Amino acid sequence: MIEEQLLLLQLQDKRTLDRAFRTLMTQYKERLYWHIRKIVINHEDADDVLQNTFIKVYKNIHSFKGNSKLYSWMYRIATNESISYIKKRAKIQQIESEELQQQMVNNLQADVYFEGDVIQQKLQMAIAQLPQKQQLVFNMKYFDNMKYNDISEILKTSVGGLKANYHHAVKKIEKMLTQD
Repeated sequence: MIEEQLLLLQLQDKRTLDRAFRTLMTQYKERLYWHIRKIVINHEDADDVLQNTFIKVYKNIHSFKGNSKLYSWMYRIATNESISYIKKRAKIQQIESEELQQQMVNNLQADVYFEGDVIQQKLQMAIAQLPQKQQLVFNMKYFDNMKYNDISEILKTSVGGLKANYHHAVKKIEKMLTQD
């Protein structure tokens, strides 16, 4: 893995941009894909959002100031692209974003790329019922094992607020999973 500073220099130099961008994609596409997939649920949708994320990263890499880690910046773009995608799809279907997410989770069994069992599907359904901020924080902390400082950088929220969101999310999920 190329050190981030060197990669960033290469990304901001027109002569090495394309090669460096291919390296960037290779290094981060899988992690970003799974982050996006947890938000948009469906494989094809995740692929579309991932592609849009990389297009946006490519177009805006010259404006990256280095105030955060490159990965955090890309994660924020992926998160925003995922949320925008859901809102756009919900608007087209004339339903609320939360209702669309519930539909997407309900369609998980039909998704040939979903390899989870009944328990995994129940967990995904419980997560889909959380408010969006709690979903994001829960997924980043629980599944991606991210540190609160990194999540704070990505979501532009205080660490204290994130801890509260995660705590509430865990309690709600526990309650939903033990109701049956």
